[in-house]
Amino acid sequence: MKTSNEKEKKLNLALSKLKNLNLENPSLANALQNLDGQKNQLEIEKKEIEIKYENLMQDYEKLKQRLDKINKYKEHEQKKEIEFSQKIDELNQETDTLLEEIDKWQM
Repeated sequence: MKTSNEKEKKLNLALSKLKNLNLENPSLANALQNLDGQKNQLEIEKKEIEIKYENLMQDYEKLKQRLDKINKYKEHEQKKEIEFSQKIDELNQETDTLLEEIDKWQM
């Protein structure tokens, strides 16, 4: 019986210590508050970065469109240049033919 009384006393002592245990830890609360502040700051920075990213994407799209337009213009100009060269070649051939004809008539 002595053992059960001792066990009961020990259990009662443990229960009273648990009841008196202060679950409020000021350093833990302070750390949580700091973490919350850091979280808020990171959310603000994230929003700023997202806005900058959106602006960069808009600028990228504008530049891409301009580059496409320039490339199309360049292709068009190259086609015109090729056509012009072909016409010059045709004219040179016609000139050669005409010169040959003139030479024939002069003989």
